[in-house]
Amino acid sequence: MPQVITKGYKALVAEAESQIETLSIEAARELLGRDEVVFVDLRDPRELEREGRMPGAFHCPRGMLEFWIDPESPYAKPVFQQDKRFVFFCGGGWRSALAAKSAQEMGLQPVAHVAGGFAAWKKAGAPVDATAADRKA
Repeated sequence: MPQVITKGYKALVAEAESQIETLSIEAARELLGRDEVVFVDLRDPRELEREGRMPGAFHCPRGMLEFWIDPESPYAKPVFQQDKRFVFFCGGGWRSALAAKSAQEMGLQPVAHVAGGFAAWKKAGAPVDATAADRKA
């Protein structure tokens, strides 16, 4: 018997976005470089190498987020213990919506995510550090 998915990714993302703060690219750009804000890049390492990076962003693979946030985890990262605002982003804004909701449910605050993710960031001409291919050229 085939699996019956009762709640798809679109519903999960919409539910998350109804419970978290979503920042436009313009609003996110205004926060870039501020000491009280940590941008968290949830993309896979291959995406970072292929597409470049947001300057100053902390990289946390999506699969490790909850383990890196929890101070009781053996994988806890000190960055998540700071009294800062955490702004999550991914490639297109879906993973970051789910991640921000999860982080918020764990008690991390304040949190937000970037609408459209890194693709929208790059398309808007926001600052991007070079890709591996760009560095070799």
